[in-house]
Amino acid sequence: DNLNTSIAETHTVASGPSAAHVNEVQSRIKEILSKCSSGVWVSKMPQIYREMYWEELSTAVLRQLENWPHVCTVEKVHRGDQMDGLLYPAKKIPPIAKSDTEQEKACQNVTSSKVDPLLKPNMETTPASLSSDFKQKVVNILLKYSSGLWANALPKLYQDTYQVKFPEDILNNLELLSDVCIVDYVSEVPRKAILYAKPQRRIDENLNVTEKVRRHDGVKATAEQQYEESKDQHPENITVPPLIIPSEGSVSVMVLELKNTNEVLIRQVYYSSAQEQMEDDMKAYYSQNSTVSLAQSLSVGQLVAVHAEEDAWLRARIISLEDKRIKASNYFFWHLEKDLKQSFIFMILCFYSLFHYQVCYVDHGFSEFVESNSVYKLQKQFNSLPFQAARCKLAGLEIFCDDPVLVKTVESQTCSKIFAVEILEKSDIPLLVLYDTSGEDDININATCLKALYDKSLELHLQVDALYTNVRVTSVFSDGSLYCQVPSKGLSRLSEILQKLEDYFRYKTQTSEFNVSLPFCGKICLFPSKGKWARVEIRIIHTRRALDVQFMDTGTVATVKVSELREIPPQFLREVIAIPPQAIKCCLADLPPNTGMWTPDAVLWLRDTVMNCPEFSMKVVKQDGSKGIAHVYLFAPENFPDMDHSVNRQIKNADLWKHQKDVFLSVAPSGTSSTKVTSDAVSAVRLTSGRLEKSFSDSAREPSSAVSTIDMPPPLPLSKTGELMDVYVSVACHPGHFIVQPWKELHNLEALMEEMILYYSRAEEKPVNIEKNKLYAAKIENQWYRVIIKGILRNGFLSVYELDYGKHEFVSIEKVQPLMDTFRKLPFQAITAQLAGVKSQQWSEEASIVFRNLVEKKPLVAQIQAVNESTNSWDRKIVTFLVDTSLPDTDIWIHDFVSQSLVEFSKDD
Repeated sequence: DNLNTSIAETHTVASGPSAAHVNEVQSRIKEILSKCSSGVWVSKMPQIYREMYWEELSTAVLRQLENWPHVCTVEKVHRGDQMDGLLYPAKKIPPIAKSDTEQEKACQNVTSSKVDPLLKPNMETTPASLSSDFKQKVVNILLKYSSGLWANALPKLYQDTYQVKFPEDILNNLELLSDVCIVDYVSEVPRKAILYAKPQRRIDENLNVTEKVRRHDGVKATAEQQYEESKDQHPENITVPPLIIPSEGSVSVMVLELKNTNEVLIRQVYYSSAQEQMEDDMKAYYSQNSTVSLAQSLSVGQLVAVHAEEDAWLRARIISLEDKRIKASNYFFWHLEKDLKQSFIFMILCFYSLFHYQVCYVDHGFSEFVESNSVYKLQKQFNSLPFQAARCKLAGLEIFCDDPVLVKTVESQTCSKIFAVEILEKSDIPLLVLYDTSGEDDININATCLKALYDKSLELHLQVDALYTNVRVTSVFSDGSLYCQVPSKGLSRLSEILQKLEDYFRYKTQTSEFNVSLPFCGKICLFPSKGKWARVEIRIIHTRRALDVQFMDTGTVATVKVSELREIPPQFLREVIAIPPQAIKCCLADLPPNTGMWTPDAVLWLRDTVMNCPEFSMKVVKQDGSKGIAHVYLFAPENFPDMDHSVNRQIKNADLWKHQKDVFLSVAPSGTSSTKVTSDAVSAVRLTSGRLEKSFSDSAREPSSAVSTIDMPPPLPLSKTGELMDVYVSVACHPGHFIVQPWKELHNLEALMEEMILYYSRAEEKPVNIEKNKLYAAKIENQWYRVIIKGILRNGFLSVYELDYGKHEFVSIEKVQPLMDTFRKLPFQAITAQLAGVKSQQWSEEASIVFRNLVEKKPLVAQIQAVNESTNSWDRKIVTFLVDTSLPDTDIWIHDFVSQSLVEFSKDD
């Protein structure tokens, strides 16, 4: 009854394929490379192969690529600490350039008054009619433009692609195409519209291929037809492709049924267009075809078509024929209506009378009893769509999959509810993490349900007005909150199990077998800290090598390398998981309510006071259950229980709460040695005469020639004028200003970003002298970037420019550190650019949006026409053509498209 069952095995390239099969694989690889002008990572090839041909590519094939020079060229590349490779078409040296003829043609077109390098001579054609073939050709073009295509650009693309003239009269009546595309009119001018491809029968929104298998060997003989029809009578001869869950983009699912956490039945929330179309086709076929017959000689597992309620026709699988009824418990399922997506119909399975079959609807996940006269033979044309209900596993819960407490918790938390999905492992039964996104914060369901395994006897519940001694403060945060450990049964048990782990690993010659190979948020693992093992929970994954963890028993947050983490040995896993976190979140009670954000001086004072004392006494005065935080008074042992000498009163009475008007200043007074700043404390900033420095808008008008050239990275080498260069567009404002990055250097930039995360997350923060037009490292949204300071703002923020990505950002002074020499070697990657082939002008919002949709976040080919040099590499500007080479048969010159759009805009005005 596994709904994922398929014949995937027959689609896998075997380790010892036939010569014919090898030739087919080689041919397909050539086809992939011909469509990817910028090259393909070897590590990405299996995914691309699977998405294009719906077959798995064997790792044995990847190892043979270097031995196939007639198929591809392999360039080995270091990506961080791993070796990867780039694949290019055979006998071509990267970056991929056009042939000599094409280059000559391109150069001629660039110098001509009107560049039109792709225009083919008109061929004589008969007047095009809206045949299905014509519509499919239009759809094939629109599918290449996920952001939409201007209608006026369709004729040229159609002619370039198929060498047949497009019937211009269709542009005056775009509704003729409404059955195959969505027409979005942006003005009253009929031709001024954007076309979007409708999801086709062949390809649903989840990229599940449903194209019918066509035979190209002519008409089959009657005997062969009879043989094929007889084979279809047997359920084992009916094959359905597996459901392919997309690896990118947002996926929402509903949990239908749960046997254990390794067998969770899910389905996508909304019907895919292919499923809707299939069910409509089934209804039309079975309702109008008088020759359809009821299913005969049914067997368990057989696929059938069922005439269900509300005149719906659905695919189903026979579950049981035992005495024409089955012993089963009631099953509840909220079913999402096709037209009323927010309405649920409560369905209850119950026992029907004798002579009914029990079936499971394979696209919806629920079961029911149906009468025998509602069950029909499932025709072959309805076998091509993957079952839309699929089984999955919940990550982190595998070992405890059958635990009754855990299963009951997961069931209560998930069944009949909608979740966002993170896919960790794509397989016949994919490995998932579920997220509840209905509230203000996203909730990791896997991690939440794992708490059901906590040993309740080891939980510590603080009591209001209770006094606790021998309390240890383990961490202090910039908002004044802190984590404490209180002596308890749980803390003693934790010490025992960590000692067991220490003894276990001591006798292991190497612990690499316990390396964490699949990190994900919410996963609990081990980390070596101060010579001992500590429990940590993964909170944020930055890159393949770096991630943030929180120490479960101290509350500390740190960035670590993935290679430093270890899996918990299976024999200790239940014991380790059963102990609740021993870090209790607290805040100091009765501090002035109007202090707002804690000042750096106050945070440093508190940190120095509590972290340097081995133990405290603590009184709980309030519990805030909604925030999970206890309001406490802390006392040094010698001051307990004198409230006037509590830590709370001392910090309250100290002059530490006055924020500076402009920025936060260092705790170190003038003439004294500066205090060490650790964790997330704020760095120092020295301002001249206490006045505000010029804002970003002022500094932007100043030349940045004041930047020192000492320890500057070398300038980024550019292609010669007229040559081609593979680029990635990171930012696009309008045709007069966008940012490109060299494609071949992206892996080096990725490695640099990883190293910066690891370095700055562990480095001791130092007071920083902030100066305009100087280089620094800045933390922006959990990443560290190389930046130049453009302005110092009044509210404690800086205006910075990201030298590798070309973005202007505002960042807190706290998040800026010196840029170390080791991070000054790679040339700055952001290149400011202007589009060639169009006149400079004040770009309208419409034109800017069109341009942004065409190029931003996309790999393109640049043909540089001019370089405006500058003393500083980030002030250089290039004038360049951009070419989209993603289409298999034609190249799109962006300036042509922009020019055509401007003509349309001017007509509308």
